[in-house]
Amino acid sequence: MKIGIIGAGNIGGNLTRRLTALGHDVSVANSRGPHTLTALAEETGATPVRVEEAARGAEVVVVTVPLKAVPDLPAGLLDGAAEGAAVIDTGNYYPQQRDGRIAEIEDDGLTESRWTERRIGHPVIKAFNGTYAQDIVERPRPAGDPERMALPVAGDDAEAKAKVRALIDELGFDTVDSGGIDDSWRQQPGTPVYGLRAGVDAVVEALGEASPERPADFRA
Repeated sequence: MKIGIIGAGNIGGNLTRRLTALGHDVSVANSRGPHTLTALAEETGATPVRVEEAARGAEVVVVTVPLKAVPDLPAGLLDGAAEGAAVIDTGNYYPQQRDGRIAEIEDDGLTESRWTERRIGHPVIKAFNGTYAQDIVERPRPAGDPERMALPVAGDDAEAKAKVRALIDELGFDTVDSGGIDDSWRQQPGTPVYGLRAGVDAVVEALGEASPERPADFRA
């Protein structure tokens, strides 16, 4: 499958490593340009590209940039993606630590991924936002393994969500459908499932224990 990854930080870099190892055709981009991705490209066989080219022909696009950088992504970013492309949003809102105050999230109650969706002009599937980057390379397990972790996945597009869940299964993790994007507050920072290393049952329980009130540590 052709996959575009926008953002080559910890999550983006390790997804590049795992997805290329599984035989996918991966293009990877960052804000500093392809010349800064030479080492990652040599290590993985991924193709370094400009951000504007990352989604071209891709069946899955991963947007894994700081939330404050989302408005700076180029217009029409996803215009060249394959028809029916699934867009994964791994982002989190860290107002005190990094992103500053975003009124639509704080005042209007938008979930972080709904805000991102509106900025990029394409539906998203929220996944990997509470996953430790090292776990992507160190903790894959075969289906049925008692130590296999489960990741929550939210999104409104059932077909795109199914595509993303199948890809996560291939990466070595179970998934739990955590609802639509307006329900994705259940997996935002400060919720019980955020950073949880556990199986399906514990993830389901943690999602059910979440509160829609944003914790003080994650408000501006």
